Amino acid sequence: MAKQVAAKKQKSIEESLCDSANKLRGTVESSEYKHVVLGLIFLKFASDKFEERRKELIEEGKEKYLEMKEFYNMKNVFFLPEETRWSAIIQHAKQNDIALRIDTALHTVEKKKPSLKGALPDNYFSRLNMDVSKLAALLDSINNIDTLKDKEQDIVGRVYEYFLSKFALAEGKGKGEFYTPKSIVNLIAELIEPYKGIIYDPACGSRGMFVQSIKFIEAHHGNTREVSIYGQEYTATTYKLAKINLAILGIAANLGDVPADTFGKDQHPDLKADFIMANPPFNQKDWRASSELTNDPR
Repeated sequence: MAKQVAAKKQKSIEESLCDSANKLRGTVESSEYKHVVLGLIFLKFASDKFEERRKELIEEGKEKYLEMKEFYNMKNVFFLPEETRWSAIIQHAKQNDIALRIDTALHTVEKKKPSLKGALPDNYFSRLNMDVSKLAALLDSINNIDTLKDKEQDIVGRVYEYFLSKFALAEGKGKGEFYTPKSIVNLIAELIEPYKGIIYDPACGSRGMFVQSIKFIEAHHGNTREVSIYGQEYTATTYKLAKINLAILGIAANLGDVPADTFGKDQHPDLKADFIMANPPFNQKDWRASSELTNDPR
């Protein structure tokens, strides 16, 4: 029995995500899988970080500070009110109001974290109208994911790219979205060596360039406080993902007020950047407007 439990805990993230997708079949369109799972992954990851910091405070003999948000914020950790914690969600997973509890938790966290404004799903789980037993089974699958197992892991990006790769064809997106391979992102960071100054990505996607830049600085014992991050993203869903990912990783950034095309609506027109990390939208056939195209006079 102990071996079976251990085996269950050793499931990879992809295996757990596959389990999650199976729980959603017949209830939610495949194109919606990623949105359903990402909201829950966010709560799980934020809670795991919160509990990790809470444990540190206990070990340091600071029990009287456990409910003081300042002692979490100083470590770039969300302070989560009790009703928003993953443990509370799991505790009530089989109750009829679980969808409302999830929506309330997401709304409460967003309200207390200005950088997440407009990024988290609004009243999403209540509108899905999922059967309680199926939603409880989905929560159980998410509960098996150890979001802190790999400190270097970009959990939000990994989840999104998993569902994009598995279900893009099912969504009828033969020309779908693609993401710069991690190896390429690593190479760009190593080439430009963004130690200090302003880093800008005009097509930031779900944030990969920024995350790798911070990892580069940390790996070379630099100071992340000496770096400012700016970016912009056209696709609304990906823009929200970037905000979520940067927030839970404790990376401050200015991505503009809304998702927008950098060419058509530059939200940082006066920005003077020290480093530009960008990948051309090679997967988009018509990434330039017809008004930008001119005849070659030669």
